[in-house]
Amino acid sequence: MDNPRVLVVDDEPNIRDLVQVALRFHGFEVITAGTGGEALKRAQDDGPRLIVLDVMLPDLDGFEVCRRLRERGDETPVVFLTARDTPTDTVTGLTLGGDDYVTKPFSVDALVARVRAVLRRAGGGPAEEILRVADLELDEARWTVRRAGTEIELSPTEFRLLAYLMRNPGRVLTRVQLLENVWGWDHSPSSPVVETYVSYLRRKIGPDLIHTQRGVGYALRPPS
Repeated sequence: MDNPRVLVVDDEPNIRDLVQVALRFHGFEVITAGTGGEALKRAQDDGPRLIVLDVMLPDLDGFEVCRRLRERGDETPVVFLTARDTPTDTVTGLTLGGDDYVTKPFSVDALVARVRAVLRRAGGGPAEEILRVADLELDEARWTVRRAGTEIELSPTEFRLLAYLMRNPGRVLTRVQLLENVWGWDHSPSSPVVETYVSYLRRKIGPDLIHTQRGVGYALRPPS
């Protein structure tokens, strides 16, 4: 499954982490940078499909980063992220080759929607938002889950866990991967939270889809 790589550039660690967790949850691979210079290097070395770029950076501002990218022929789509919300800034960003402009404070869901829209226009969007494994169907846009046509009520955490498993069908995901990508904060690999929520999911969607790899983690795949 294709997971478009997004470079998130912001000098505030909490914003970087927030955007990173949100994009990972929605199926993107995420790399980060905290300065304009680092952003230019990562854009060149790591080949992101899109850049979420803060304007106010400690060395080069985001406009200058975008200008240098375009000067060297890098046409990677750019979504500016900034607290500066004036018509002049918006025109400047778009004139320099930016593709969209999101102001702080921002809705994470709105930012993800902008990223998806820009990638679709650029022909590099992620897979459809409806995920299917066997007779299980998860619709991320409508926040619904059905099995064999019957709707299943899930809590937000159960939904996020199931979505992440379904984006990686057949792949064994470790406890650390699940904690990082579903909960978004550090936990001991021995924490019982993953096992607890896997148990909740099995009771709701059935015990035959989520398989345990003992000592490693879990995989979601069709019944044998």
